[in-house]
Amino acid sequence: MQLLKSTKYHIYTSLIFVIYILCSLTLSKVSYRIKYPEKMMDGTVIPYYICEGVVCGIVAYMLSNIILYFVERLIKFDDLKNAAILKVILVFFLVVISYSFAIWPLLDLVYFGFMHTHAGLTTFMMVLNIPYFSAVFTIWLFIIIAIKAYRHINEVKMNQLKLESNLRESQLNTLKGQINPHFMFNSLNNIRGLILEDAPRARDIITRLSEMLRYSLTKNDVNTITIKEELQTVENYIEISKIQFEERLKFSMNVAPEILAIVIPPMVIQMLIENAVKHGIGNIKNGGEVRLNVAKINDELIILVENSGTLSIAQESTKLGLANIKQRLLLLYGAKASFTLIENDNFVEAKIIIPLV
Repeated sequence: MQLLKSTKYHIYTSLIFVIYILCSLTLSKVSYRIKYPEKMMDGTVIPYYICEGVVCGIVAYMLSNIILYFVERLIKFDDLKNAAILKVILVFFLVVISYSFAIWPLLDLVYFGFMHTHAGLTTFMMVLNIPYFSAVFTIWLFIIIAIKAYRHINEVKMNQLKLESNLRESQLNTLKGQINPHFMFNSLNNIRGLILEDAPRARDIITRLSEMLRYSLTKNDVNTITIKEELQTVENYIEISKIQFEERLKFSMNVAPEILAIVIPPMVIQMLIENAVKHGIGNIKNGGEVRLNVAKINDELIILVENSGTLSIAQESTKLGLANIKQRLLLLYGAKASFTLIENDNFVEAKIIIPLV
């Protein structure tokens, strides 16, 4: 939550500014006058000092909101830029200098109300007070940055916890979706039929099935894997699915070798392929085609999965896997990543864009 929109912040900050100036500037002046009573012009000096401290505190609080506005607008701890820091520093000094010169006309009015004469401060005395006011604003700014940094750290930790929880949920859902009892039953039944007809292929499918199960279990504690590892699971899933769909499932893949080492969230591509096969090809009587294209364009990784069919065909899908992908992308990359699902010329296109910088 932004501090500028917090009522508690404004109440506490205004009180703290006033109390700090009363305890530092005002208290020292009052102590001096009490210690040297002969320098006390009349009995209104001490009330004036108290009023002076209150006015200084309130004006300091009001002008601090200008600095806070730029701090909250420009300072982003997850994407901190030198230009933003320089702008905040410039605004800080402009506010301090403006405060140092603007406060005196107000104090002159207060002084005149108590003493019936002007304070008569020179420009030199105004400049002389700039270090004190700079210290006041510096202490305040340090506290504000510390608060925002603390909130940012807590937010990062919370997002990390959400990511880990979401990842485990994703993997559990994958086990339910792709290696669930129904999937296992169909796969084992198909393998049983293959044993007498094509024993080598049956052994290959059993190996692929075990690799999928091992992949789902061993990737339980990681947030990213290479594209190469992900594609191995995709190939295993496609080969197992072809036992059921046979010629109804046509699959093609276009991935440049130089991007195989790029890391991505685990099971992202696999979930898109699974969704395309189960809720796309599986609902078309004559089957269809699934196409996978992964490319690096500028500083972005483009993952595109296309399958024959329309979005209306897949209405019965729970969309659990797709919602899971969106959530993980949001937690990992924020607004920099995107996920879209559209229909284009009798093909459903699922596209993920992941920033690489």
